[in-house]
Amino acid sequence: MNAPALPAADTLRAALAGLLDGLPPRQAAQAVERLIASYRGDTPTDAPILRDRADVAAYAAYRMPATFEAVRSALGAFAEAVPEWVPGSHVDVGGGTGAATWAAADTWDGTRPVTVLDWAEPALALGREIAAAHPALRDVRWQRSRIGAALTLESTDLVTVSYVLNELTAPDRAALVDAAAAAAQAVVIVEPGTPDGYARVIEARDRLVAAGFQVAAPCPHSAACPITPGTDWCHFSARVSRSSLHRQVKGGSLAYEDEKFGYVAAARFPVTPAASRVVRRPQIRKGQVLLDLCEPDAQLPRRTVTKRHGDLYKAARDADWGDAWPPAQG
Repeated sequence: MNAPALPAADTLRAALAGLLDGLPPRQAAQAVERLIASYRGDTPTDAPILRDRADVAAYAAYRMPATFEAVRSALGAFAEAVPEWVPGSHVDVGGGTGAATWAAADTWDGTRPVTVLDWAEPALALGREIAAAHPALRDVRWQRSRIGAALTLESTDLVTVSYVLNELTAPDRAALVDAAAAAAQAVVIVEPGTPDGYARVIEARDRLVAAGFQVAAPCPHSAACPITPGTDWCHFSARVSRSSLHRQVKGGSLAYEDEKFGYVAAARFPVTPAASRVVRRPQIRKGQVLLDLCEPDAQLPRRTVTKRHGDLYKAARDADWGDAWPPAQG
């Protein structure tokens, strides 16, 4: 009898742990620290960011689980809005080592043609190596391609763009979103959960809506975002199991961390978005739960659910940041 397949997250963690075999823990931690500094702009721009396979392996082991969890959360919300739809093909733009392909494989069963586009050949090579651990990803096409205004995309059902827009100029961001909109039936964009990340998501959301897309998640509407720029930002959180490398780099002892991210998922075909979306951590008080919601009329009310509401109160106590509200009956 064959052993049951591991969940994608466990398979990914095991594959990433294997990458670090033989690499001294301190060397891996130093590589990650240097790469983080590079991406933050704390080192000279002419220094190579990914110097060798060890750099890529260390950074993948450090960042890939968080990217996977964030994209899986976004794709899960999208799938809830289009329950009958399954992508027949997938292009991951700027996908590096392919975290979004793992997230898509975890969201929808079966196999499909998948292409990962990225400029960094070492990242693509490592992504190919890691993907061998997942049966649905063994035939992924890993293609070197410059991401920016010159990018053209073949027609596909799904385009994912995760943690990429922050690396591009404003014209290149606009061109990339327009290229995705022209090529795909569905587009899912994920960015860091920061005010700047939110601004990039909103910019992309506006372009997708202008191109005829309907927002499937997280918003329960395709109208303008009701948040006044500069006063707040929409973002969510995904829990990530910390590896020993994470704990060493961050100096923490917790077995997990929370990855903050923002996203938009939109489609050219009909969608059924959530009736409302919980956009802050629910506040549980004695006998009541306070829910900050985004609602279909593009308003951001705070709703109070009390024991008088019976089963709805129980559901509110179990509700999490980012959940649809009210919960689906079943």
